[in-house]
Amino acid sequence: MLRFSGFELDSERAELRTPNGGTIRLRPKSLEILRLLASNAGRVLSKQQLMEAAWPNVHVGEDSLFQCIREIRTALGDDKRQVVRVISGRGYLFQAEVTEVPVPAAPEIASVSQPAPVASDTKATVEANNEPAKRLFDFSRRRIAFASVAGLAILCTAVAVWMLRPGLIFARGPTTIAVMPIADASSDPLVAQMAADVSGRLTDGLAKIENIRVLAPETGAPKADFVVKGELQKSEQAWTIRTRMTNSATGEVTWTASYQVNPADTDLQMQQSRLAAGVGHALALRINELLNADGPSATKSKVVIEQATAHINQTSPERFQAAQAILEKALAEDPDNVEVQVALAALLMRGVQMVWLGTDEREAAETKAEAMLQRTLRAKPNYIPAHEAYCRFLNATNQFSASLVACARALSFDPWNGIALYHVGLAQIQTGRFEDALATFKQADRFDTPQVSRWTWMIGAGWANMLMGRAEDAVPWLLKSIAITAASGRTHMLLAAAYQQLGKTEEARAAMEKGRELRPGSTVQNVPTPRKNSSPVYIEVAERIMQLMAAAGLPEG
Repeated sequence: MLRFSGFELDSERAELRTPNGGTIRLRPKSLEILRLLASNAGRVLSKQQLMEAAWPNVHVGEDSLFQCIREIRTALGDDKRQVVRVISGRGYLFQAEVTEVPVPAAPEIASVSQPAPVASDTKATVEANNEPAKRLFDFSRRRIAFASVAGLAILCTAVAVWMLRPGLIFARGPTTIAVMPIADASSDPLVAQMAADVSGRLTDGLAKIENIRVLAPETGAPKADFVVKGELQKSEQAWTIRTRMTNSATGEVTWTASYQVNPADTDLQMQQSRLAAGVGHALALRINELLNADGPSATKSKVVIEQATAHINQTSPERFQAAQAILEKALAEDPDNVEVQVALAALLMRGVQMVWLGTDEREAAETKAEAMLQRTLRAKPNYIPAHEAYCRFLNATNQFSASLVACARALSFDPWNGIALYHVGLAQIQTGRFEDALATFKQADRFDTPQVSRWTWMIGAGWANMLMGRAEDAVPWLLKSIAITAASGRTHMLLAAAYQQLGKTEEARAAMEKGRELRPGSTVQNVPTPRKNSSPVYIEVAERIMQLMAAAGLPEG
């Protein structure tokens, strides 16, 4: 067991304990990276050394390591990066005094003393006297053996029933998936190279998912449970990738998806990223759905949730209320439905974040959402929508460190989850890490999944730029966000601040007027986010942005 800065890293129990005796849940890979760093305190470990040790015989990108480092820093409260330090061009250094504490040994079982030798002249007498006891012992031994066999049979039957129950797809251990090279029907070298690059990105992403194993499609490799195949085509208008996942045992196609990227919109690297993310995100969700399937009720839930989502895709208070009514009705009919509980909790927190609820309504929504999310996470600890919604809840209630951990959990089951990345960026902003936040929002934009949330990381990128005083860089992001979802008053107000900083006062006033139209009653007092747990660095810069909004026409109170 390793002890440092009041923390204890117990490798035997695979847990990190806090100075006050609590336990922090870390993903297995993050725990292993922390063990490697702490075991080598004072010594620089390269990225390659860490990746090869944590992911032996699996090719992963540096994003996997960055995600683990980020989760470790959050767990240790290392916002200033003084414990896990980056040594430019060399790797990572664990800067803390580490002591190795012996784990208490299990108590030894006392040895059974051997009987003393029996004298030959008394041996017959002893055996005669012990004959009844011997018969009793033999009978007891047979009875115990019979009970043991019967118990084992019952246990095996119970396990078999559990493993074969309907809806449990992956009961026998981590699911294995082989990603075959993406096929190319043309003879164009560019398409062939593109297909190879997308295959690599897709494989790297799947390898980051915590509860599956990715097998290389090589001769002699173990047969995978599922095989993913795909084809890539190029036309003048778009790159199109079509993929499917097949159950190796039955030949059944369990998932199909297609995704398109317009070559004119982005550079080649972005196109590769979005093609891999487009199908990878859908595949990760499908795997998670199969793993957490509840049978026939899941189909009904999906229909209800899709109906509610259709009302909320175009953001407005009226559509929010319509979606809430749909989900409340569904939950009244089926109170234990996990999928509906998660969807309703996520919707309530969206209402909180968009400031569509009054003070009393907000408190009630937070209490209700927290209760539902805690219940669903107990029922389904690996369920992506529950982690995603909990990540959003913690952010909305200013629990930023905990939010970073919850969002990392969501990303451990879907590395392409743009919603989780967006909330990571929000937490980084509130803790004063503006450059990190901008990088996170840009990563979400590179993945662009799900597209319905695209406007959120674009406003996030604009906001991060504004906080760093880069109004000129902020404007294009904010305009793109508005072009996708024009009903968010906050985006228009932030755009007004950017124009005001650039000296474009007429544009600033026009943007502020639109923002106030979308959010009637907005003032300098109620537009800022709550300051609880926010970094002093963030509070100071956010105040300057509010002054720009006031100059553009936002009333003082």
